[in-house]
Order: sequence, then C-alpha cells, then structure tokens
Amino acid sequence: MKCRHCNAELAQTFVDLGSAPPSNAYLTALQLRDPEKWYPLRVLVCTSCWLVQTDDFAHHEDLFSNEYAYFSSYSKSWLRHARDYVERMVIRFGIDPRSLVVEVAANDGYLLQFVDQLGIPCLGVEPTASTAAAARNKGLEITESFFGVALAEQLVVNGKAADLAAANNVLAHVPDINDFVAGFTRLLKSQGVATFEFPHLMRLVASCQFDTIYHEHFSYLSLTAVKRCFERNGLAVFDVEELDTHGGSLRVYAQRADTGAHSPAPSVATLLRREQEAGLLDSAYYQGFQPRANRIKDDFLSFLVDAKRSGKRVAAYGAAAKGNTLMNYGGIRSDLIAFVVDRNPAKQGKFMPGSRIPIVGEECLRLARPDYVVLLPWNLRAELKEQLAYIGAWGGRFVTAVPELEISR
Repeated sequence: MKCRHCNAELAQTFVDLGSAPPSNAYLTALQLRDPEKWYPLRVLVCTSCWLVQTDDFAHHEDLFSNEYAYFSSYSKSWLRHARDYVERMVIRFGIDPRSLVVEVAANDGYLLQFVDQLGIPCLGVEPTASTAAAARNKGLEITESFFGVALAEQLVVNGKAADLAAANNVLAHVPDINDFVAGFTRLLKSQGVATFEFPHLMRLVASCQFDTIYHEHFSYLSLTAVKRCFERNGLAVFDVEELDTHGGSLRVYAQRADTGAHSPAPSVATLLRREQEAGLLDSAYYQGFQPRANRIKDDFLSFLVDAKRSGKRVAAYGAAAKGNTLMNYGGIRSDLIAFVVDRNPAKQGKFMPGSRIPIVGEECLRLARPDYVVLLPWNLRAELKEQLAYIGAWGGRFVTAVPELEISR
C-alpha cells in the first residue's frame, strides 16, 4: 500500500486490531439472519510524511450509507461546543449577514443551526441521507454529496464561495485527503478561513485510545502531517488550538496560501516543536502502541468475565463507534454485556455491528438495574455520569475501559 498523501510505500504497522465490520452499520433484527461483512483493521505509518492511516479495504460509500446512524445533536456537550465555536468565529472573523458559512460534514445541522439563528447565510454539505434529512428539518440548506475539488468548484460557480468553512471531525474520514483539502482551496473566498477539528494523534498515543480506530477513520492526524498536506494542496495553516473534545483534539485554522492575510500564530511552531520532541517524526514512537492496546483489552475482558462469574449484570451506555471497536477487538458478546442503551431513536431496536448486542432506550436501564454500566463513549464520561447518576440508587457503578479500567460511582 502507498501513502494516501505523499504516495510513499508503507511498511511500518502502528496497530493491528484484527477485523471488524463498519462501526456505524447497526443491524436490524432481520439482518441478524445474514452474514456481516468484516474488514481487516490495520493501521500503518508513513515514515515519509508521518500520516498514520488505515490499510485500504473498505470503500467510503460502504461506510457512509443512507442509513448512517450517527447524529451529533444527541450530545449536549457537543451542542455547547458547536454554539461556542459559532460565537467565537463570528467575533474573530467578522462573520455577519453578508457572509456565507459552509460546513462540510454538516451531519444533522448541530452547528449550522446556530449560524442560521444569527441570520447568517449558511450551507451544509452532507453525504448521508439520514442526517441530511434531519438537517433540512431544521430549515437548513443541504447539498447531499461527498466533498472534494469537483463539488467545491460547482459551489463556487453557483455563488457559494465561503467566507468561513468548517470541517469538524471529517478530515480523518476521507480516503482521498488531497482532493478533500484542495477542495477548500477552491471553496474559500480570497480572504476566507477554513477550520478543521480532528482527534490529535499525540493524545491518541499518549492515552492509548485504540478504540477511536475504526474503518470510518482513514487517517490519524498530527499537526505535522496536516500542515504538510495543506501546503501541498494550496492551504496555509495560521493558527492551532488544543481542545478537550473526543479525548483531545486540534482545531486548525487555514487560509488560501495565495491570498490569505493572516500571519502565523506562535501556537503553530510551538505545537510542531512539541510533536517533534515527543517523537512523532521517529518510527520508534509508534512501536509500543500494540502491547498497550492489548493490555487494555485484556483488562476489560477479565473484568467482564469476573463479573459474569460473580453473578453481576453488566450493561453499557452509548452505541458509539469507539465502543464497537472495543467490543469487537475483545470478542465481547451479549453474555458479557446484556444490552447497550442509547438515546438516539435511529439506533434503538437495532443491534451493535459485530457483537450483535441489542440497543435499547434508557427506560431499560431503570428496569434492569444492572450492577455495572460501561460508558463506551468515555470522552463524555462527565456528561453521562451526571445524566445517569440515578443508577447509584440501586448500587450501580460506572465502568470505563480506556485509557485504563476504572470503576466508579
């Protein structure tokens, strides 16, 4: 396999998680009768440009289908994050009703609804029919397509060049990263700004967040790799912020390299230096991840087996993609975790891919009164522990597996 960005041959493995089905391909009861399509889940390191990437097996249209079930608006903390982003960008870049804001991967309108409420024209690009329909129900204009150079040029011809373009948690999801990034160079007005948010590879490695590895993520990104990719495709990075979202993310600010007027902030050089000092530009940095992931998986599996032998009942909360990676890598089935609770009606009544554990509404948690509730989206643990505090009434306890096994009240 060759690198998706620089085309160098890939030889170094970062981690091999066996195989898994697409993490958001939730199953209906009828589909339980049929076999599932599993793909090898192996991640490689490009020692030329340092882009970390999955091996090529699954096609993006198989991963982002019309029944795609990830809806951003079901997380209150993520909605707060989106509202804060809009308020900050409006002030910093003078976005007003004469501007146009374009969000790529607009999902269910979780972010653009706050732009629209300010009377600022906006457009969402979203390829999945299910989430695009939810965004339109909020009164938002949505172009239902995958983004790249061709679509960007079409939008510009149609008068949709962007003053601000947002791309939250999508840069890692695109197989052709060069075409995707070059699309923003075409989409932006001469003084336009694009922001990209994505989980930071350095935080992923530091906390061994192996469960964030699944087929929808084609790349695992450092500022070093992103800056090189942007420069090749006509964008210049001028600022970067470190965020707490998704276990530790970056927000990168970019402009057209040919016309942008923003001077580089010191934060860019500072973070590039920190990445180099941490070892991200050294192949040895990536060699210890596999045994750490194995230990986390083994510790969690041991906990579940011990709970079963002790007659304890375990349920989980959050039918999240990261939870599917954890359970499929551990070979966990419904004998160890009875059910998974999720607030999203699109997931309720279905089954987790691979493990085939049933997904139910929150009322089942109150009825079943399990001894342990595993918080699969551990990055939302504070929000979820507050929401589910009532399990303490029957002595229930919370469990997280990543970055290490933790049992708490």
